[in-house]
Amino acid sequence: MHRQTLAFLYPLMAIILWAGNVIVSRLSAHTIGPQAITFFRLLLAVLLMSVFVGRQTWRNREAVWPHLGEFAILGFLSMCLFQSLSYLAAETTTATNMAVFTALTPLLTVALSAALLGEPPTYGVIFGGVLSFVGLLYLVGGGDVTAVTRDGIHPGDALMLLAALTYALYGVLLKRWNPPVPGWQSTYMQALCGLTAMFPAYLATPAPLRQLNAETLPLIAYAGGLASVVLPFFWIRGVQKLGPNRCAIFMNLLPVFTAAAAIMMLGEPIKPFHVVGGALALAGVACAQIFRRPFARSSRVDADAG
Repeated sequence: MHRQTLAFLYPLMAIILWAGNVIVSRLSAHTIGPQAITFFRLLLAVLLMSVFVGRQTWRNREAVWPHLGEFAILGFLSMCLFQSLSYLAAETTTATNMAVFTALTPLLTVALSAALLGEPPTYGVIFGGVLSFVGLLYLVGGGDVTAVTRDGIHPGDALMLLAALTYALYGVLLKRWNPPVPGWQSTYMQALCGLTAMFPAYLATPAPLRQLNAETLPLIAYAGGLASVVLPFFWIRGVQKLGPNRCAIFMNLLPVFTAAAAIMMLGEPIKPFHVVGGALALAGVACAQIFRRPFARSSRVDADAG
């Protein structure tokens, strides 16, 4: 029992660090370009991981090399596109909204798995998807579910939805390809490919938005060290100890920790529509994780019975 309790600390610590990374994203807005901070965080992460995983990856190069194209796509989705979209979204939306959209990733992953991998959707995905959609409309509409149809969605919220879809696609492709390489070596190769892909984008960033100074260095240190190396370590260990489904439930805590940090560090107000809309969206995510009875299978059974 004691070991089981300690195992829950791994995903919990990962989510706490993830919440801190959302705050870092907000703090980096208008301070350093999205492409620049993504490049620097990847550079730092690669340097740190090279110390303890670089040699093993090189020794395992015969197994790694055939999957280089897969690592390139996975690294681009999770470490380039997702991160860049998140940093860009931070310029025009709140940290709480960013966390709510990010927490939708498990639901979106299951939905994309049904569409791309042919896995039958579950009752939880169908009902949870509707519930989360209503919650998001309430959240981004400031308490009015019809506001989006009149005023449109805020750019930052739209970017975060795209970022969540990107990360969900990453999860689906990772599951489909499942490269036969140890977890850390896979993460290292994805980071290397992502760093290579981000270099041209970094060069294209205006000089004032890619400077290293006393304001940007702590943000890069957190994003590249804690969020890119320590966070994956906790999450991988949590998945090993508890399994992916039980760890995914901890994603529901991301908006809670982020909102608390945003109040204390950024002075962002939490209004009733944040609570109601966020709760509905997360309830939808929980439904997708709890109610796993396949919808298609039951429909076929009913049709056969008729």
